[in-house]
Amino acid sequence: MRWQMRSKIHKATVTQADLDYVGSITIDANLLDAVGLWPGEKVLVVSNTSGARLETYTIEGERGKGDICVNGAAAHLIGPGEDIIIIGFELSADKVHPKVILPSPDNREFRYIIEEPKTVSESF
Repeated sequence: MRWQMRSKIHKATVTQADLDYVGSITIDANLLDAVGLWPGEKVLVVSNTSGARLETYTIEGERGKGDICVNGAAAHLIGPGEDIIIIGFELSADKVHPKVILPSPDNREFRYIIEEPKTVSESF
């Protein structure tokens, strides 16, 4: 069994950070559906802007609004306007075929990215 990336929202824009919220990351329902993330699912959030990395869980946001809201203590690490990656993982003995999307700057539209496995060549 291996942990493998199953879902990735690549280069989403944080629209809000709410320190007073109890925790988690709120994500537009369209984005959750596109990559197969569930509300309450554990995710890794990586900021391309600051380099911050954190684990939290997802909350389903209003469909079509483009909201990506970092909530609770995580708002100290990642703020509005930051460029982030949201990654979900799966523990499986079989190879997982991830769903990866690249959202528009307002997070309201996206396109699927097909990731091809990279080959490693050895040189001696």
